[in-house]
Amino acid sequence: MKALDIENFEQSWEHWAEEAEEQVYPRFRQLDRISEHNQWKIIQAFQKHRVSDFHFASSTGYGYNDSGREALDLVYADVFGAESAIVRPHLVSGTHTISAALFGCLRPGDELLFVTGKPYDTLHKVIGKPGDGLGSLADWGVTTKMVPLRSDGDVDWESVAAATTERTKVFAIQRSRGYDWRPSFTISQISGMVQRLRAIQPDAIIFADNCYGEFTEEREPTEVGVDLIAGSLIKNPGGGLATSGGYIAGKKRLVDLAAYRLTAPGIGGEVGAMLGTTRSIFQGLFLAPLLVGQAVKGSVFASSVFARLGFDTHPRWDDPRTDLIQAIRFNDAEPLIRFVQAIQKAAAVDAHVVPEPWDMPGYEHPVIMAAGTFIQGGSLELSADAPVREPYIAYMQGGLTYAHVKFAVKSALRELWTSGYL
Repeated sequence: MKALDIENFEQSWEHWAEEAEEQVYPRFRQLDRISEHNQWKIIQAFQKHRVSDFHFASSTGYGYNDSGREALDLVYADVFGAESAIVRPHLVSGTHTISAALFGCLRPGDELLFVTGKPYDTLHKVIGKPGDGLGSLADWGVTTKMVPLRSDGDVDWESVAAATTERTKVFAIQRSRGYDWRPSFTISQISGMVQRLRAIQPDAIIFADNCYGEFTEEREPTEVGVDLIAGSLIKNPGGGLATSGGYIAGKKRLVDLAAYRLTAPGIGGEVGAMLGTTRSIFQGLFLAPLLVGQAVKGSVFASSVFARLGFDTHPRWDDPRTDLIQAIRFNDAEPLIRFVQAIQKAAAVDAHVVPEPWDMPGYEHPVIMAAGTFIQGGSLELSADAPVREPYIAYMQGGLTYAHVKFAVKSALRELWTSGYL
C-alpha cells in the first residue's frame, strides 16, 4: 500500500478526497440519471393507483379490507414490472422473505439449483440437511444443488446443464456478491441468464434474490423475464423509513404461493394488519431512488480513495454498479477489524459502541458488524461487516447521505493511519 506522504492527517485527507471526487464526478452524473428514472417510475405508479392520505391509515386484527395494503401491493407490482406483489412488515428479514418465496414454490421431491454458486451464508440453514428436524428445505425433501461460478465470475453453463434434471423446479440467482470476491450480476447479465435457463429447462421457475440491488439500475430482474424476486424493506426499497418488512414480486401464481407460505393456505395476502407501518413503507419507497443513489455514490467514492492508497477494491470506482456493496480487501485480520470498528465510530447512532467478532446465528465464521443505524439491521443505512477469515474482505454498504459515507471513509483512514496500517 502507498503510504500517506503528508504528516498532517487532515491535509493528507483533503488531498486524497479532492482527487477522488474529481475522478468520480462523471460517474456521479450517471448515477443521478438512474435515480431520476426510478423516481419518476415510482411517482407514476403512485399516480396510477391513486395513492391518497387515507391509504396511510392503520389496520388491526385480521386487517380485512385494508385499502392501503392493497394499494401498496399494486404499486410495488408496477414499480418492479411484475404481475403481482406482496409487501408486508411481517416478513422479518431478507432471509425470511426468500425462504417464504422458495418454500412457496417447492414441494417434496423437487430440486432447487443455485446457478450463481453458494448463496449468502444465512440461507444455508434454510437449505439445511436431510432429517435435520429444523423444517428446512432438505428436511421437507427438497434437494438443493449449487453450481460454482467459473474463475472469471461467470456462470458455468456447461455444469448448470449437467446438474439440471427433470426434478429441477427452481433455478436461483443471487444478484449480489454476498461474501464473495466477485462482481454482482447486472440486469443485462440476468437477462442473458434467463434466456439460457429457459433453453435448459423451459418450465422451471427462475427466482432471483434481489437484496441490495433495487434501484441501482433502471430495470429490475422481473422486467427481464425473472419469474419471482424477493427483497428486504430495511435494505434499498424501504428508503430508510420502513421499520421492518419484505416484498415478493413476480408472476401472480407464484406470489400467491409465497403468500400462502407467509400466512396459511387459503388466506395468503388477503389478511395481515399493517399496524401503522403503511405510511412509512409508502414514503420509504418514494425516497428509495434518491437514497440508493446517495449510497452508491458513497461506495464509488470509497472505492476510488482506497484504490489510490493501494487497496484492492471490488468493484472499482468506474465499474458498472448493480448493488450497494463495496468490498475492500485487507492483508490481515487486525486492519479488517479496525476498519469495521471505524465505520461504527462514524455513525450518528451507537458511535460509542465497539463491535467485536462473534459467532452470529446463521453464519459459518465469526463475523464483525458495524451498524450504527436508526433501524436495527437497516443496511440502506451505512454499515459494514466482514467474516473474519481469509482473504480478509470488508463489505461496506449503504449510507442515507453521501456526506455520511465520506465522513466514514475519513474516519476509517484516520484509524488505519494512526494504527500504522497506512
